[in-house]
Amino acid sequence: MKKDCNFINELREIGLIPKKQRFKICELLFLREKTFHFTINDLAKKISDEMNEKISLATVYNTVHAFQKKGHLKEIAINSDKTYYDTNTSVHHHFYDEDTHELIDCNQNDIDIVNVKNNITGKKINSVEILIKVASDNQNQN
Repeated sequence: MKKDCNFINELREIGLIPKKQRFKICELLFLREKTFHFTINDLAKKISDEMNEKISLATVYNTVHAFQKKGHLKEIAINSDKTYYDTNTSVHHHFYDEDTHELIDCNQNDIDIVNVKNNITGKKINSVEILIKVASDNQNQN
């Protein structure tokens, strides 16, 4: 994804009509220095709070899914009812803090190479990404 303010071509490329609301979504997602992890609801709230814009949840949902399908966002399923999206689409690992519900990039150097001993017959492994779920250690809080 290009990091400029002209998202007309990108929106058309993913099959969406360029509109003011979608430009606002693009600005929030792609005009930033650091990786951005978010849920659809988080993004809708951020748009409302930070940009003072009213954008329907359906527009946010459709725009995010269109970008994800074209490879501009990475989808990370935490469990059956919680999905995050990541603006960093490269292969990398994550921590998920179950206390704060925050998704955090994990440094590649902090994880040794994963040794997969068995694979699905007729398939090759394209990548391995690890999701490490963490929570407060209640045993040490006595």
